[in-house]
This record gives sequence, structure tokens and C-alpha cells, in this order.
Amino acid sequence: MAYINDLAFDAAISYMITNGNRLHICSQEPTVVGTLYSLGNKSSITLGAAGDGTPSGRKTTVPAITDGSVTGNGTATHWAIIDTAATILAATGQLSASQVVASGNTFTLDAFDITVIDAVNA
Repeated sequence: MAYINDLAFDAAISYMITNGNRLHICSQEPTVVGTLYSLGNKSSITLGAAGDGTPSGRKTTVPAITDGSVTGNGTATHWAIIDTAATILAATGQLSASQVVASGNTFTLDAFDITVIDAVNA
């Protein structure tokens, strides 16, 4: 059976916690740089400490956002966590609900988890 120690997962999560400082809402799933499909962002985010994931693995929690800045017009469907060099650190899912946004407004998001799932046999 495949096995990876939680310390290895915690190293990945810790890197996101230390370096992930901006969340972008995006019009589609970003694949290259965090700002490629950006419709807005929230700077200076603070990710939660590493903890047990559900159903397995390790996780960090992205805090709720109440004052994100919308910088474009469109429908936000995805998110990305990036570092200061605009390297995508996490972009693994869609927003829980799409949001139509207009430049100059603010956006909100509920808190959510980023989870690294335990290894399983292929």
C-alpha cells in the first residue's frame, strides 16, 4: 500500500502558508500564472495552520473574505492562491457558486479548505 508521512504533506502545506499571500477569483481555471484569468483579488491573506484533512491527508484553511477587490468584469468561477512572483501555489477547485462581478466592486467568499489527500494504491 502506498504511504506518505504527514510530515511530507505538512511541508507542502507549510510552503503554501508561508508563501501564499494573494487569492484571485478567476473567470476559468488558471493554468499558468495566478493572474491570467483574474477578475479580482484579495491581498495579504493568512492561511490557517496545517491540520488533519477530510477525509484524509492534511489541510490548510483559507479564511472568509469580505472585502476582495474586483478588477475586471465577468463571471468568477475559480480561485487561485499565488505568491509574490505570481506563481500558482494552489488552484484546485471551482468556487462553491459562480459570481458575476463588475470592476470597482468587492467580492466575498466563505472560508474553505485546501487538502492534500493521502496516497492510495493506483
